[in-house]
Amino acid sequence: MKIYTRTGDEGKTSVIGGRVMKDDIRVEAYGTIDELNSFVGQTISVLVRETTVDWVDLLEHLTLIQHELFDCGSDLSYAEPIPEKMKVTPVMTERLEALIDHYEGQTPPITRFILPGGSEPASLFHVCRTVCRRAERRLVSLAAEQDCPEEVGKYLNRLSDFFFTVARAANARLGHLDVEYERGAQVFRRGS
Repeated sequence: MKIYTRTGDEGKTSVIGGRVMKDDIRVEAYGTIDELNSFVGQTISVLVRETTVDWVDLLEHLTLIQHELFDCGSDLSYAEPIPEKMKVTPVMTERLEALIDHYEGQTPPITRFILPGGSEPASLFHVCRTVCRRAERRLVSLAAEQDCPEEVGKYLNRLSDFFFTVARAANARLGHLDVEYERGAQVFRRGS
């Protein structure tokens, strides 16, 4: 099988149910999810290399998330979503909420906004968070113009919260303090 097909040479690509321009808002939405999945893969590679801490739990969760991001892309690839064929379910979003609660318990109290960064794993989790937010914005744009599976948006919204939480947990595991945004007010209720 050849990897190239030449069918996209004219600037169009296939979606389930037709062909669209490669810059179509639907393609932009699932393309951003694909980009996010690549950053998750990079984060996994860094965690595997970072041996000072046990990352087995996060590696397992991140691999599952990569599969679920493919599910998100699959659901968005329908020109007109068919409810019974959608793969993203409320259970997936609920699982993320449980993980957020679990990892939040591993972080110190937070009262102010923090700067993205700290350790290398935390920095990559923040990159995942911001790309996830961009994917979510692309999805909102898509939903304003075309039919769009609602559960994908809920999943992405929760996923960005997950990445924020595990960025903080990674810093805590590695002994790095989060750097607070110094000109910010106290905005979080969870304090000391």
